[in-house]
Amino acid sequence: MSARKQAVYWLIALVVFVTLFWLLSSILLPFVAGLAVAYFLDPLTDKLEARGLSRTFSTSTTVVVFFILMIFAVLLLTPVLHHQIAGFAERMPGYATGLRDSTLPVLVDLGGRLGIDISTSAGDALKEIAADAVRFSFKLLRQAWSGGLAIFNILSLLVITPIVAFYLLRDFDHMIAALDGWLPRQYAQTIRSLLADIDKVMAAFIRGQGTVCLVLGGFYALSLTLAGLEFGLIIGLFSGFISFVPFIGVLLGLLLSMLIALTQFLPDGEYTRIAVIVLIFFVGQVTEGYVLTPRLLGDRIGLHPVWVMFALLASGALFGFVGVLIALPAAAAIGVIVRFALAHYLDSRLYWGYDGPGSDGDKT
Repeated sequence: MSARKQAVYWLIALVVFVTLFWLLSSILLPFVAGLAVAYFLDPLTDKLEARGLSRTFSTSTTVVVFFILMIFAVLLLTPVLHHQIAGFAERMPGYATGLRDSTLPVLVDLGGRLGIDISTSAGDALKEIAADAVRFSFKLLRQAWSGGLAIFNILSLLVITPIVAFYLLRDFDHMIAALDGWLPRQYAQTIRSLLADIDKVMAAFIRGQGTVCLVLGGFYALSLTLAGLEFGLIIGLFSGFISFVPFIGVLLGLLLSMLIALTQFLPDGEYTRIAVIVLIFFVGQVTEGYVLTPRLLGDRIGLHPVWVMFALLASGALFGFVGVLIALPAAAAIGVIVRFALAHYLDSRLYWGYDGPGSDGDKT
């Protein structure tokens, strides 16, 4: 089979795979979660197996301990989170109105000093912004519930994900060996090299970025709570857990925090507390950029922030909530393939017009 026919074959296979993934995206959440858990726990399972334990026992131990810890964390946090989420949703209109009432006098005073009467226009604009913010918040909550957090998906996560994680983790080495045996022999070594690079990137993201999100989530939640911010726990966890999106996590967290802080502290003139809220997010960003990311990730992912945001939006639009989960690992894998293709292009006749600078036909 010629190289062109092989390329057509693999292109058709890729199209079929993407189409099936798109059609089945609504039921793939527990399987994707199980795959991520198995990938996360594989190094620990390998260490237990290296100590003389069977693969099945090592897998059972790591999976059971992991999900016990997860269930314990959920049981511990659910009552608090449920109370804060319900309270935040109930008081969101009040925060929007309070923000309008707090900022309107400041804007009117500023306009008066500049000789501009903006009392009416500013009031109408702020009312419209507040109404839009409330509508957007409730729309976002409804979409999240119907798209990724429906009862069926929650139950499937609780029941199917541990089973998927166990079997994938137990049979991981056999699956890799079987897949290796299916590789086209002519390109097997090249594909193995590519997959090894992709594995490094995946490990850096799933384990490194996951750790960064957990640390930041804990830091923001604890700091905002100690600062006295209402609903600081839920806002802090939210800010940390979506920090894998460059700048978006901290910006959303800061905006939500300032919305509440201005309503909560500004009427009493507690400007210091507002400054503390800003300082918390500044410290979090500095810690992430100069401590956590260099130590846990380094330059192993190699994804530009613009590419990350595009991958999240595109994958989410195509595949929904599951697409958001797989967006960055998939983008990292595509990045490895693109860099590989670019290196070959820069050393090819297509780029040089002959066989390349290292060939017999070197025309330097």
